[in-house]
Amino acid sequence: MSAVPAPPGSPRDAVVSGPASERAVNVLAPNPSVMTLDGTNTWIVAEPDSDLAVVVDPGPLDETHLREVVATAERAGRRIALTLLTHGHPDHAEGAGRFAELTGTAVRALDPALRLGEEGLAAGDVVTTGGLEMRVVPTPGHTADSLSFHLPADGAVLTGDTVLGRGTTVVAHPDGRLGDYLDSLRRLRSLTTDEGVRTILPGHGPVLDDAQGAVEFYLAHRAARLGQVEEAVAAGLTTAPEVVARVYADVDRSLWPAAEWSVAAQLEYLRGRR
Repeated sequence: MSAVPAPPGSPRDAVVSGPASERAVNVLAPNPSVMTLDGTNTWIVAEPDSDLAVVVDPGPLDETHLREVVATAERAGRRIALTLLTHGHPDHAEGAGRFAELTGTAVRALDPALRLGEEGLAAGDVVTTGGLEMRVVPTPGHTADSLSFHLPADGAVLTGDTVLGRGTTVVAHPDGRLGDYLDSLRRLRSLTTDEGVRTILPGHGPVLDDAQGAVEFYLAHRAARLGQVEEAVAAGLTTAPEVVARVYADVDRSLWPAAEWSVAAQLEYLRGRR
């Protein structure tokens, strides 16, 4: 789920189904909207010489899309052996149950309510299916259960909705919290500075080839918005709709309801700092 278009740094020109890195292939779901951009990116991830694949975010409950994900893996000579979720929003996770039926896979997620099988996901876990190494990175803030997946061999990170390929993301208050989100962005920045991450494979929008630039943009954008919200509060505005009408006056009104979530999160964050 996304909001407030802005260029977060070196996106590729378009969102397409197909290879995005040596190990990651995108299958774009047919669910475009103001909140999902071009649609949900479903990622098939596998070692180049492996016949097993992992799928991250099967996407919405769309039978044609789910079957195309399976077919894409099969055309590459691979069987899908595991399903992972970055978080529980329907545009990423609604199809997971049906996808598990089609593939016979377990579904691993941070939220126990989303899991199918005994294993969940937690900070420090490493997915090794088919020889793959994909490290679980907790990135709460967009939602409480948001995760990213670090793919060291490709210098890449799959960010779900924490960082998008175009625009900025919603802090989905009250489940999402701004303090958590800022910490998550700093955690992702450390992957770019200390762990060699160059590429962001987002849940929506095009691949970003300047991972550090994108994360720095997000941090700067959040700081600027927070400053604007502080000014609105100092001017006597107290509710999220009032603040949105002032701070997001130049943004398409179709995005204002989503912006209210982020503003509510910012107001809560400011109250906690007093």
